[in-house]
Amino acid sequence: MNKSDYRMKLKKCFFILSVLVIVIAAIVFFSFATKLENFANQKIKVNQEIIFTVPAGTGRIGIEALLLQHNLIENNQLVPWLFRFKPELAEFKAGTYRLKNGMSLKDALQLFASGKEVQFTIRFIEGSRLSDWAKVLQNAQYVKHETENKTPEEFNKALGMKAGESLEGWFYPDTYSYTAGTSDVKLLKRAHDKMKMLLQQEWDNREKNLPYKNAYEMLIMASIIEKETAIESERTKVASVFVNRLRLKMRLQTDPTVIYGLGEKYTGTIFRSNLNAFTPYNTYMIDGLPPTPIAMPGLASIKAAAHPAVTEYLYFVANGDGGHTFTTNLIAHNKAVSIYRQRLKQNK
Repeated sequence: MNKSDYRMKLKKCFFILSVLVIVIAAIVFFSFATKLENFANQKIKVNQEIIFTVPAGTGRIGIEALLLQHNLIENNQLVPWLFRFKPELAEFKAGTYRLKNGMSLKDALQLFASGKEVQFTIRFIEGSRLSDWAKVLQNAQYVKHETENKTPEEFNKALGMKAGESLEGWFYPDTYSYTAGTSDVKLLKRAHDKMKMLLQQEWDNREKNLPYKNAYEMLIMASIIEKETAIESERTKVASVFVNRLRLKMRLQTDPTVIYGLGEKYTGTIFRSNLNAFTPYNTYMIDGLPPTPIAMPGLASIKAAAHPAVTEYLYFVANGDGGHTFTTNLIAHNKAVSIYRQRLKQNK
């Protein structure tokens, strides 16, 4: 064999060897890639929905440790390789996420990369007081409690209110969504800003010649309406009674304000002695409106305060069916009261 043939044969062997190396490398690569893909698509160990928190500054090693700590994956050496081959899965955003049954590891990592945190909800109902809201916030999941660390002056300042100004009535009852770590102050600020906006809108569009000096007095009226009736069709009638009384300089004589003034002394029944005892909220003894709202009114009650029905009603009393009987004079009112009392006796 001459040198030329030998070189040709050597080149051919080298070529074949190179092809074999490439083929083997390709097989190994695709085999490993398939193994990684299967690993990424394996279901994480979640039997029921869980909340998973990714702390700020968590890196690749940290996320692997958290997954192992929560027993979501087995101790597997493929995690670092998965991040190398799929770096887009390693772009974690701090937050709290909802992991569900059936999710794959890839789904979970993509969720962490998306930053789409789980949304919690908190509901404040119409007619509730600030003390009720404090309890709701205290029991809410993943809310950061800051109010207890603030003085009343600091709290009012955080809400954009004057020092010493009453907070009652100034928060809009609604359902609010939030992410984990949201502070109670921030939630209350949202509710306060919404109440200010809606109150101003209704004040600007109110009926003319209403007996309110300002929007705050209308808010006080709305809170009384909220506590007097939950029937939609009655709100404007209730408003008309109180507006008519204010115009005639009659005392409002509404039990919910008396109850509010009693505070913790109220045991479920208003006694004659309660009506004769002075508090700034005893509208059987004071003229005009009480000094502050007595609850958080909803929009329907605010609208009723801004647009009361045009009536001559001066009185109303429960009718025993969940609603009220409205009257224009004391004789008719006393008769309605008598009928209501008779109905109560019959139902005992």
